[in-house]
Amino acid sequence: MKAAIVTGVTSGIGKAISGMLIKQGYDVYGFGRDFSKIEHDKELNQMKKFQIDLTDIGLLTETLKKIKKEADIFLVVNNAGVAYFSLHEEMNPQKIHEMVCVNLEVPMVISQLLMRDLKKNKGTIINISSVTAKKTNTYGCCYGATKAGITSFSNSLFEENRKYGVRVITIHPDMTMSELYRNADFDVGESADSYILPEEVASTVKWVLEQRDGLVVTDITVRPQKHLLSKGKRRK
Repeated sequence: MKAAIVTGVTSGIGKAISGMLIKQGYDVYGFGRDFSKIEHDKELNQMKKFQIDLTDIGLLTETLKKIKKEADIFLVVNNAGVAYFSLHEEMNPQKIHEMVCVNLEVPMVISQLLMRDLKKNKGTIINISSVTAKKTNTYGCCYGATKAGITSFSNSLFEENRKYGVRVITIHPDMTMSELYRNADFDVGESADSYILPEEVASTVKWVLEQRDGLVVTDITVRPQKHLLSKGKRRK
């Protein structure tokens, strides 16, 4: 059975991707902080769960080394993300560090530690970036910069490893019905045409994985038809 590592699996896009991969026959190793949120989800019962704070790079490294000993890694989905929104002068150093670490450093570390396995298996890395990687971001300078960084990293990593059969794919979701905006004073719009669903991002992942050997769709942006936001704290 092909093994996949997915980060940020306890909600939103990561949860949807993990469920899709299990249905596709992958042995999913899921990283998350709070698995109580999915303990009653029968679809994810088969997932091997690792409760971990991704900012603990030492623990992350040791965990990956243990997994490498028991599993043949064919797929990595770097999905975990942290977002804080404000004027940059009002952002504190701890929040900056967390975003840079989770959104950029962690995918770099995971990719480095698993690249030899992925070369051997002609595997795939999928990095979940953001549409913010492609534009300026007032009230989200740091978040947008980390996403631009992971997009740039993905492009270079593909060029570095394409001759070995490794695919590196970047998906850029726009406003998604997820917990990403839990720290913001805005949320997705009220109408269904103003946001995308986590399951739709998972379907995009499924589609890119189904492409024939020799074809790589390296960059996908997924957007709702309309750009609308809801003001105030996110809905329950």
